[in-house]
Amino acid sequence: MKIIERPIYIQRIIRQLNRGMILVLVGQRRVGKSFILKSISQWLSKHKPEANILFIDKEFNDYSFISTSEDLYHHVIDKLPAGGDNYLLIDEVQDIDGYEKALRSLYAEERCQIIVTGSNAYMFSSEIATKFAGRYIEIPIRSLSYEEFLTFHHIDDSNESLIKYLQFGGMPGLVNYEFDEIPEIRAYLQGVINTVVVKDIVAREQIRNFRLLENLITFLADNAGQLVSINSIGKYQKSQGTAVTNDSISRYLKSICSALIVDSVSRYDIHGKRLFEMVDKYYFSDHGLRNIIVNELPNIYGSIEKILENVVRHHLLILGFEVYVGVLPSGEIDFVAKRGEETMYFQVAYRLTGEETIKREFGNLQMIRDAFPKYVVTMEEITGPLKEYPGIRHIHLREFLKMRFRE
Repeated sequence: MKIIERPIYIQRIIRQLNRGMILVLVGQRRVGKSFILKSISQWLSKHKPEANILFIDKEFNDYSFISTSEDLYHHVIDKLPAGGDNYLLIDEVQDIDGYEKALRSLYAEERCQIIVTGSNAYMFSSEIATKFAGRYIEIPIRSLSYEEFLTFHHIDDSNESLIKYLQFGGMPGLVNYEFDEIPEIRAYLQGVINTVVVKDIVAREQIRNFRLLENLITFLADNAGQLVSINSIGKYQKSQGTAVTNDSISRYLKSICSALIVDSVSRYDIHGKRLFEMVDKYYFSDHGLRNIIVNELPNIYGSIEKILENVVRHHLLILGFEVYVGVLPSGEIDFVAKRGEETMYFQVAYRLTGEETIKREFGNLQMIRDAFPKYVVTMEEITGPLKEYPGIRHIHLREFLKMRFRE
């Protein structure tokens, strides 16, 4: 299968090579980590022809003999000579029992540059982070950006293409389907969800109450971008005929987020410069998966505001921003995006349908006292500055999704 390169990730990885750190590509299943790792292998072969490259793909039976830390260590020692320009690439490293022991030893021996992929956040539990103790850099891999979506599907930038992106999302495997193959696309996306639920949640966490898990995922999809508390989830579960404890809800929520299918987003006090606790918002790692869960594919307009927020946040994450929900004394900012010394503020709306909507979206941004950039992102055809709200930029979603913001 032809590898379609994703330059934003390739360049991030290349910039970190041979700086004394283990590089870990992490992301939800089927977002393309394996292909990015193969792209890196090809780049190394082309630009470092004298290098020794060992690629271990745990999804292939050829590597079934590597099941433990000891197996991994001895195989690497056998294949990569000491003192050479060595690169060890492992796909789905979490499938090797005790893999961190071998990686830690290889790191200490300076045997090779290590680059691995993993499918869930359990790899980065506090226990593993302690064992690696500053030895690794995590590089998140996400589903396709809008521009990557255009490239993968060989389509031009247009409003029609944008609608397709909003409908189907950015799972790379969609490249194997035509957009009018709705039943087949639904089956593919549902298969991704089922794999994540079964392999990364039920099996790993030994979940017993599958109905609760399904109800909770559906609840999060239906309430994407809404404030969610443990109590509100409990009330919903009770309305569905399932009475559960807050501890169970909290554990299941953690399991869902650890599978990287859903992210919790904390609320940030813009004036007080602090994070609030207890009540978060939840967004999906891929909005196409969210649309399948609530049976809104291809008809997305009933949830268009939720989808737009999900897409804006997703793009900011791809660009390397940390994203929070902003809190003001008398209002809320959809997103506060931070990257190093940079800060940006974003309001997201489908349409500016009246004075009240304009006042809410622009007025909340106007209440922020600092001079960092402020944007209102909509799907209005006519955009531009409003004289009543100087310094706030109104842009179309398509324009926003092509913005790079220099790293």
